[in-house]
Amino acid sequence: MRTILRTMLQGFGARRIVEAEDGASGLEAMDRANPDILILDWVMPILDGADMVRMIRSPNNPFAYIPIIMVTAHTERSRIVEARRLGVHELLSKPISAKALYQRVSSVIVQPRDFIKTATYFGPAPREIRNRQKIWQGGPGEQPGGDQGNGGDGAVTAIG
Repeated sequence: MRTILRTMLQGFGARRIVEAEDGASGLEAMDRANPDILILDWVMPILDGADMVRMIRSPNNPFAYIPIIMVTAHTERSRIVEARRLGVHELLSKPISAKALYQRVSSVIVQPRDFIKTATYFGPAPREIRNRQKIWQGGPGEQPGGDQGNGGDGAVTAIG
């Protein structure tokens, strides 16, 4: 999967792509590469994608505001809702196509979302789901924060 993603990203003109074999190595690679976008698989050894997102979306993490695209073969509604609750920007279902990957990457670049911090959620301002129920609950007086980005240099980290 990493080879497929790397090939597609290179075709889109990505200048630097850093890969890792698992979630733990991915966290280490992030510190070295200072990526602009993180693409990770839900199922990874040692530290899976969901656990990795939980660690990254900690408000004290220097990469807390990084756009995250989660790749998965598990596309049932409960998994999609969980990804949103974790703070994932975009979900990409397997098998992936170049068009779908390009759309997700383009979306996080061209249409950045503000970040929100509530008692139970920290991440990009969630979209509403079909029944118009919010997937996060904001407390009184909590305001959406500005999108702060991470000041990277055009790197893309693909982990999976």
